[in-house]
Amino acid sequence: MELNILTICYLIGSITFILGLKMLSNPATARKGNLVAAGGMTIAIIGTIFLYKDEAGQKLHNYIWIFGGLAVGTIVGVMAAKKVKMTAMPEMVSLFNGMGGACAALISIVEFNHLTSGKNEIDLYLTGIPHGQLLIILLGLIIGSVSFAGSMIAWGKLNGSVKDFSFPGQHIFNIVLLLLIVGLATFLVINLNGSNAFVFYIILALSLLYGTLFVFPIGGADMPVVISLLNSFTGVAAACGGFLYDNKVMLTGGILVGAAGTLLTILMCKAMNRSLANVLIGSFGAKKVAGPGAAPGEQGAYKEISLSDTAVVMSYASKVIIVPGYGLAVAQAQHACHELEKMLEEKGVSVKYAIHPVAGRMPGHMNVLLAEADVSYDKLEEMEQANEEFSSTDVVLILGANDVVNPAAKSDPSSPIYGMPILDVELAKTVIVNKRSMKPGYAGIENDLFFRPKTSMLFGDAKKVLQDLIAEIKSL
Repeated sequence: MELNILTICYLIGSITFILGLKMLSNPATARKGNLVAAGGMTIAIIGTIFLYKDEAGQKLHNYIWIFGGLAVGTIVGVMAAKKVKMTAMPEMVSLFNGMGGACAALISIVEFNHLTSGKNEIDLYLTGIPHGQLLIILLGLIIGSVSFAGSMIAWGKLNGSVKDFSFPGQHIFNIVLLLLIVGLATFLVINLNGSNAFVFYIILALSLLYGTLFVFPIGGADMPVVISLLNSFTGVAAACGGFLYDNKVMLTGGILVGAAGTLLTILMCKAMNRSLANVLIGSFGAKKVAGPGAAPGEQGAYKEISLSDTAVVMSYASKVIIVPGYGLAVAQAQHACHELEKMLEEKGVSVKYAIHPVAGRMPGHMNVLLAEADVSYDKLEEMEQANEEFSSTDVVLILGANDVVNPAAKSDPSSPIYGMPILDVELAKTVIVNKRSMKPGYAGIENDLFFRPKTSMLFGDAKKVLQDLIAEIKSL
């Protein structure tokens, strides 16, 4: 009876994961979907703690450690989630994703010790080696370790504590390192005995090294893809744990996370018009040394626009599209932006937002940021939809976005971002760009848009500029 109840708990958990993931695909239902999936996970956890029995029929008994760990994790998670700023959300996602990878790797270490503890070469020969189980253990170890190490480097890069690092031939070195890891794992599966069990820990160390070197040279505009890819790694590693424990809900959750992360990675690569191999090897997001003719300002002269002129242009426009970027997030200007939107609509101006698939530091970053300020989901337009409307738009206001509006992606074959689909803001009648300075964007390259005849620069912190712009519009 208890087993049946536990199976039902796992079934409920699996169903809620699927429903929650489906609801996450729409901003209007995303929050509810998150709660539904979390509720299912809670049921699965409670059911496992009180109803699970091992092969000997023994229930879990170390409740103090279990609930102590749950309490510490809950307190730390809640406090971190409440204190984190929206600008730091991508790095928190990387950190939490890394913890998932670490858990998967730790499960593999524990199960390997159970498999080999107290056994010499003769014991392992007599009892036989469960090759399938050992293969799953090694997969969980390798994938989990790579996800953990890579996520920690991504976390450091996003918060600015880790700089891009590369050396000549690094990609070749990484490939050789990966082949070595695979070779050692294959050797261990075939030839595990009491005298070579230490190879397991060599694989662990090499996997951590590979995860570190794998992410180190990647930065800038490629980071959203890397975060998504590492997320899929953690899902696959969790699925390996589900295989080890014959835990259906863990297996289902891991497969869903792995599949969703993989699909999101593919979609983001498509949005950048690049293959995954090109993202991982090309690394156009990493910092580059500017070549001849790349110095800021050499493409021509830019013109500035005053706050008062901006207020007049936007107040008497029929249609305005706002393009939010990371500069908006850094300034925490989403609420001021929403206030500007409402004020313009009171004057009869149609206001919408154009969201590029890789805007911000992670997938969906801009959507979540604007949702925090109660911007209507109906006003958020994806790239394809927005590009159809720019030609009929009077004013495009760009708030901190850079690479996703750079015309070089379409016109300059020598540009590192050439071929990446962008927001066609230059089709609008007037383009106003708010930036702190003329420094290049996250990809580290010059933006030709700033020197176009229809473009005007409005310098300053996004929040301060928007607040002053609102005051100017009120005075008209």
